[in-house]
Amino acid sequence: MFRLLRLFFASFLITACVPATDPVTTRNSQLTQGNVQINVNVGKTTKADILKTFGAPNITTRDSSGKEIWTYQRAGQASQASAASGGWTVLLAGQNYASSGFESSSRMITLIITFNSKDIVSDFASRTSNF
Repeated sequence: MFRLLRLFFASFLITACVPATDPVTTRNSQLTQGNVQINVNVGKTTKADILKTFGAPNITTRDSSGKEIWTYQRAGQASQASAASGGWTVLLAGQNYASSGFESSSRMITLIITFNSKDIVSDFASRTSNF
């Protein structure tokens, strides 16, 4: 019985040491203009830092001089609907009204990062579009 109890606690401790990973949707939501400005620094930020902060890039390429370029592109959409109704009556005369509305907006951010031969950010550019 004691061996079984020790085995249980040992397996519990091993599984407790496994770090929790963020879901892809959580990592993708980190790609904002503010996070780019805070987390991407030319000459300091490494590929590992970028992967940890923003996740895997959408596209990886190399330029003519052999530098690796990572491109991130994320899109989001927000929608809002509203409805209201009301009315009043005075004896036999009355009025009723209703109104509704729908609003939708989209946002896209593109981040392009160039790494030097030591896998450190040598240049980056980002752009946000709202429509």
